Amino acid sequence: MTDAGMQRMASRVFAALLASDTGSLTSQELSEQLQISPAAVSGAVRYLTHVSMVRREREPGTRRDRYLLHDQLWYEAFGRRDQILVRWEAVLLEGAELLGPDSPAGRRIAESADFFAFVQKEIPLMMDRWREHRAELDQNGS
Repeated sequence: MTDAGMQRMASRVFAALLASDTGSLTSQELSEQLQISPAAVSGAVRYLTHVSMVRREREPGTRRDRYLLHDQLWYEAFGRRDQILVRWEAVLLEGAELLGPDSPAGRRIAESADFFAFVQKEIPLMMDRWREHRAELDQNGS
């Protein structure tokens, strides 16, 4: 996960949650399992909730929080990337316009904006195909 750009502690916490049988652990369990401070767990969880990979729930009858992976973790996380792509495309289009369509840099930046526009159109189609594929797997008992 760190090789893909995720923060080191967030990667460790995410991996611990992913490898747990229930997909959920408390801060204390994460701290003990990973041998890290509660502050390190808190920072990692803050990042993971911000990128929609983990959610926080209060344990009934206690003051402890339990951290859980989203049910459709990758679907949720990937689907939210669309918002970022929209922003990147807008910034790139503005940059291309400022540099001018006839300059090498303007053409390069415009091509980058075109790429993000293309990806934005493909994401919903890919997500639809994933839902269909997931439904087939569920019907076949996989």
